[in-house]
Amino acid sequence: MRLTVRVTPKASADEIQGPVQDDAGRAYLKLKVRAVPENGKANRAVEKLLAKALGLPKSAVRVVTGETSRIKGVDIDDNSGATRRQISEWMDGHG
Repeated sequence: MRLTVRVTPKASADEIQGPVQDDAGRAYLKLKVRAVPENGKANRAVEKLLAKALGLPKSAVRVVTGETSRIKGVDIDDNSGATRRQISEWMDGHG
């Protein structure tokens, strides 16, 4: 499954904040990571944060688009009901 996220690097903590929309009405899951946006460090932090929050191995979560952008496409190699429910809760703003 593909999840679109908006990332804020160099934050004070790693956290999943909830849904945000851009001016065109596209929905993203807003994340903050402590890592700097250099040499893929922020992307690795995004993968680690999402994997941990979903209870998945790090290898199951990969940033596949937007490597140098705040908006990223993340592939999650798990289509279980639990993973889908958690992502739906995040996107509904119910954390």
